Amino acid sequence: MTEVVLRDLRPDGVLVLTLNRPDKLNAWTPEMERLCFGMLAEAEQDPEVRVVVLTGAGRGFCAGADLTALGTLDPSAVTEQDLHPSGKPITYPMSLRKPVIAAINGPVAGIGLVVALYCDVRFAAEDAKITTAFARRGLIAEHGIAWHLPRLVGTSRALDLLLSSRTLLGTEAHRMGLVDHVLPAGQVLDAALAYAADMAANCSPTSMAIIKEQVFRAAESGVDPALRESVELILKSFQGEDFREGVLSHLQRRAPQFPPLA
Repeated sequence: MTEVVLRDLRPDGVLVLTLNRPDKLNAWTPEMERLCFGMLAEAEQDPEVRVVVLTGAGRGFCAGADLTALGTLDPSAVTEQDLHPSGKPITYPMSLRKPVIAAINGPVAGIGLVVALYCDVRFAAEDAKITTAFARRGLIAEHGIAWHLPRLVGTSRALDLLLSSRTLLGTEAHRMGLVDHVLPAGQVLDAALAYAADMAANCSPTSMAIIKEQVFRAAESGVDPALRESVELILKSFQGEDFREGVLSHLQRRAPQFPPLA
């Protein structure tokens, strides 16, 4: 049987994970979640992996949950474990110390959109069709997206996207801040890979891990605690090998040689 998630670790330290059900627009299944999140967990521990890029095979990113599989469920028998078959929440990409980049190469909906939004940076095709979908399936704002989406686009825009479940294109998603970079469909993955490769080559893995933690903590803590924390962390950074290497490589006009995460 063909693997529903493909794994490709490139020589530049970029790990590419590809959702691989192109005939179903990569519709999300429990097996796909177990494999995808299992590979992310392995990437967290692998010193060769510096950045992860998540994309979809064929013409789509992820069309949401596989409705064929959902249609066979007994609603009265669904448990919380059924919602998290990997044993990890859908927010899992946020918890990784390493950057996770979503390359939205085509249509994305429902849980597929949720997974993309919990990545750290999003590239999208100009004509990618994007929808939350939940209200049109008799569902609610799933997997904590009612917390995350307003922080990306604002409360009223989040309500617009969730209540109407309307479809927007990548260009509109970019204007409202839902995605960070928008390109013609054929250029999305290459652009995301180039971005990731630059991070892998030139950014300290330790710095990126700490910055990611800072940003998510600061979203809830307020400015004063974030400022205090940054002072403590910068004093530690000044004593670190990565700071010395960063400065020296800049002065010597060469690529830095940052060590992997411990």
